Amino acid sequence: MCSIRSALAAVAILGIVMSEAALAQTTAPSSPTSSKLDDVSKWTTRQWNQTKAKWAKEKVKWADCQKQSKDQKLAGRKSWSFLASCMTG
Repeated sequence: MCSIRSALAAVAILGIVMSEAALAQTTAPSSPTSSKLDDVSKWTTRQWNQTKAKWAKEKVKWADCQKQSKDQKLAGRKSWSFLASCMTG
């Protein structure tokens, strides 16, 4: 009887620990990129230029995003945020 109680208690504790671990994983940010993009307006010029160079390799998409930004008359860091969401969205 005592061993059954011990086994049930162990299973209950294991279930609690596993459910907490699963909960912790689901509440973590989905990707580091998304949180990084939220702060595009706070990036340094160096950060922006490095990212821009990577995106420029996707010529068609980059050109389209730049055209949209220009059509909306965005400039400076406002265009950075728009371009970041355009390129990652």
